[in-house]
Amino acid sequence: MTDLLERAIAKLQTLTESEQDAIAAIILEEIEDERCWDEVFSRSPAILAKLAASAMAEYHAGETKELDPDEL
Repeated sequence: MTDLLERAIAKLQTLTESEQDAIAAIILEEIEDERCWDEVFSRSPAILAKLAASAMAEYHAGETKELDPDEL
């Protein structure tokens, strides 16, 4: 276990049971989401490569603009 995770768990132990459960649920959901994305990406590397190439072509053609969070 990493030092950072050990520090996080130590802080979690100071919370109430319901707070601990809420954070545990978030962590478990995030781990499952990552597993799902990994599975999806592993099944479609050719599609991802095509999308990446298309995005780069748009960028090099000057068809993209810098993201401005204030415009979201």
